[in-house]
Amino acid sequence: MKNWAVLCLWLCCCAPAMAHKASDSYLSLDSAHRQGRWDIALRDLDYALGLDANGDGAITWGELRELGDAVFAYALQRLTVASAGQPCALQPGALQVDSHSDGNYAVLNFALACPDPAGPWSVDYRLFFDLDAQHRGLFSWAGSDQPAVFGPDAHRIDFDRASQTGIWPVLASFAGEGMRHILIGYDHLLFLLSLLLPAGLAWDRTGWRAVGSWRTAAWDAAAVVTAFTLAHSLTLSLTALHVIALPARWVESAIAASVALAALNNIYPLLSRRRAWLAFGFGLIHGMGIASVLLDMGSARGSQLVALLGFNLGVEAGQLAAVAAVLPLVVYAGRFAVYSQSALRWGSAAIAALACVWLAERSLEISLPIF
Repeated sequence: MKNWAVLCLWLCCCAPAMAHKASDSYLSLDSAHRQGRWDIALRDLDYALGLDANGDGAITWGELRELGDAVFAYALQRLTVASAGQPCALQPGALQVDSHSDGNYAVLNFALACPDPAGPWSVDYRLFFDLDAQHRGLFSWAGSDQPAVFGPDAHRIDFDRASQTGIWPVLASFAGEGMRHILIGYDHLLFLLSLLLPAGLAWDRTGWRAVGSWRTAAWDAAAVVTAFTLAHSLTLSLTALHVIALPARWVESAIAASVALAALNNIYPLLSRRRAWLAFGFGLIHGMGIASVLLDMGSARGSQLVALLGFNLGVEAGQLAAVAAVLPLVVYAGRFAVYSQSALRWGSAAIAALACVWLAERSLEISLPIF
């Protein structure tokens, strides 16, 4: 029991870091009109440059405008655009603010002054990688059906606007991002873990007991995972294609609540035999959260569908990898009485406590000072 209490404390200490959305920016270039647009989250710029001068937790237009030159200098120093092997001068333009699915972004408009604008082109992107290795830059080229994702290990692309490279690079790139997104999506993983913790158990009047059959446990887990997959794939697609939309604050808060309820269901199993329905119902909400990285991609319809397919395949691959790692351990541990009597209860309590911290932070838009 002592070990599970330590786990609970550790999870709560890690809560603030785990509850934040991954850092993204959106870069688009238009070589025909010699211009570019770069949307960068205000929260990320504040972390790097300290935009919130008075420390009140709200970044005003006045505070952003006051540091506008510093913002342009910081960002454009971390972006290199070249045409025909010659670097283009990036000339700052208008500074604006736009609202994305996860908050407000600074919009940096700039001009491209290239010695030879005929191409071929290359783009080297290094924003925030020294501060956050999880940061990603979503890139689109005007008139092209070839979006891309920049990361620490893929910070440069070579691009010829006269050529079409096909769907496979886009599919592979976004599949990798989908896998990464789910594996760092602690709330999604903890929701799934909460549903899998009783996979080798059955509930009766005396409490949880081992089912004694790997096949029964596997079918139970398969039902839960399939229901979750169908649900979040549906709403991921509909949200990414702008068919449905809910405020990000509501979605993220509902995801935190789903983790808490799934964990509490292991302690007070009101839906012990309906966990697949629980997975499906809350999976609809999780899909909207997973879609956040694709919502503002802004690429052509055809490439958006390819990116969506690749991203969804990556999410499912990451999810299956997590299930394959956890399920055998859970089923094996379920054979021992200490698992159902202690580990399941205290592990679920730790997850529920962490989810409640997330729920408070996301619904109230605060950061709780936990240790």
